[in-house]
Amino acid sequence: MITLEQYREIVGKKVIHDIYKKVREFYGKHIVHVNSTYQGGGVAEMLGSLVPLMNDIGIKTGWRILHGYPDFYTITKKFHNALQGEDINFTEMKQSLYVDVNKDFSSFTHIDHDCIIIHDPQPLPLIKFYDKTQPWIWRCHIDLSHPNPEVWEFLSGFLLKYDSVIVSNEDYKKADLPLDQRVIHPAIDPLSAKNKELSNDDVHKYLEKFGVPLDKPLITQISRFDKWKDPLGVLEVFKLVKKQIDCRLVLCGSMATDDPEGMDIFKEVNQKAEHFIQKGDVILITAENNILVNALQKFSDVIIQKSIREGFGLTISESLWKETPVVASKVGGIPLQIQDGESGFLLQPEDIAGFVDRILFLLKDPDRAQQMGQNGKEYVRRNFLITRLLMDYLNILSELIGIKK
Repeated sequence: MITLEQYREIVGKKVIHDIYKKVREFYGKHIVHVNSTYQGGGVAEMLGSLVPLMNDIGIKTGWRILHGYPDFYTITKKFHNALQGEDINFTEMKQSLYVDVNKDFSSFTHIDHDCIIIHDPQPLPLIKFYDKTQPWIWRCHIDLSHPNPEVWEFLSGFLLKYDSVIVSNEDYKKADLPLDQRVIHPAIDPLSAKNKELSNDDVHKYLEKFGVPLDKPLITQISRFDKWKDPLGVLEVFKLVKKQIDCRLVLCGSMATDDPEGMDIFKEVNQKAEHFIQKGDVILITAENNILVNALQKFSDVIIQKSIREGFGLTISESLWKETPVVASKVGGIPLQIQDGESGFLLQPEDIAGFVDRILFLLKDPDRAQQMGQNGKEYVRRNFLITRLLMDYLNILSELIGIKK
């Protein structure tokens, strides 16, 4: 298991000392995180690093996975989309099934910790089925800037029993929510398989293993096959870039267990890209392999992130950590990670011509692309590493655990 001490050479002695000093307040405390999936997506990935680190520094920290079934995840995906502004047929049956799954889970999941941290909408109603004797936090990783009013009114009713809400961006705070709201930026783990240093031999080996030839400039988007990530828009950008520079596109995204729409989006992209796939110029990958993602982000000439909505989008920081420049949409948490013109480029998601222009610029000027990637890595080092995320949580927990029961 990776320990806090192993980050010292990356973040410096002071950061490590400050964490050890802060954690003295929590000895003997027991905390639990609850989310909806163990793998697939940024939430599970962050918890996979954060929970072991919290235990390593002396906080007893558990991690529970909500037990749902296909209908439940179909509904919660619709809730997810609605929170990002989409219309929904919001029936009483959907509401009842959503609450009942949480009620069933509570009947066999004992939560009596000093603080409970609930991640995203799926387990939000759990608080309804426990005698609340401790602080509860709702950590929302979704873009809440323009939620569907009906769904937000329903979900926010559960939040009234919570002590604090944590979001990823100041723009996601809700004026109608009469409780403490904080901002914590997500972060990457530089020692994880997805972000650790790879040799060129390892990079080439993994790319060849997954059928990615190394003979052309490579443009890559690492994202679930989700309409909010706009893979069809990425395909349109690629077609225009390819008219000027012979290059290859990789769309790589795992299928999260709590996202039933993923396969339908994948099939649509596969159909639209069929001509390019047959020629080997577009490669679709659904494998869950962090070292492959690492290799793609390191080898690619340009990473694209053409999201329409984006809670944060850690693939930006992951790519910049490998010194690869990024061309991305100016939505959600993405602008927090990119210094426009310094470590990548920011554009409106509908600006196809702008995406094409910036990608061509980077492909034609590799020296400038390299400098932008280096700038991005230093920016990530200062702002978006797991040690900073850990300290942010410690600061909030320090206040909340002091609330009288």
